[in-house]
Amino acid sequence: MDSRKIFSGPIDFLKSAPGLEFLPEPDFTEIAFAGRSNVGKSSLINALTNRNGLARASNTPGRTQELNFFDVGNPPLFRIVDMPGYGFAKAPPATVKKWRYLVNDYLRGRQVLKRAFLLIDCRRGVGEVDRDIMKMMDEAAVSYRIVITKADKVKASELEKVKTAIIAEIAKHPAAFPEISVTSAEKKGGIDELRDAVLEAVST
Repeated sequence: MDSRKIFSGPIDFLKSAPGLEFLPEPDFTEIAFAGRSNVGKSSLINALTNRNGLARASNTPGRTQELNFFDVGNPPLFRIVDMPGYGFAKAPPATVKKWRYLVNDYLRGRQVLKRAFLLIDCRRGVGEVDRDIMKMMDEAAVSYRIVITKADKVKASELEKVKTAIIAEIAKHPAAFPEISVTSAEKKGGIDELRDAVLEAVST
């Protein structure tokens, strides 16, 4: 599949699912994007799909607590799933609990989910909240690939340190994909490679 052609073609918002009963029928392969609040997930999805406002970022971290589905292609070739951000400090305990149930149940029960892409801000590295979702995906046996975001915000030497630390971390996780992606949504760095990685996951 030609990644540039596919991602420059039709990509449309399908629906939001605040609970499992609202999920679309599992008719197409799904590729999910996960990450802590403010990791740059919306910006990356917009850069990936070459759109400005496909994925919308909330000004309040942790506000978007739904699974958002986007059809890629018409008819769809696959779906992108924008998962709700995690690690939000100001969210009430009930909201956090609801998030855990929704995400955990989706990961465990969605057979059409081929791979998740877990976003890590290069300025933060892997934190405990990231390890928590990695463990969740390990236990759900969902293959996931780490994507470093905002790579243009640090020096090359710092970026190498972050990459080395992440590679050491993923060696501890059975469901983690052995390769990582390095991206900058603002500078469009690594976007073509990420598109290729998405399509590779779709075709496996």
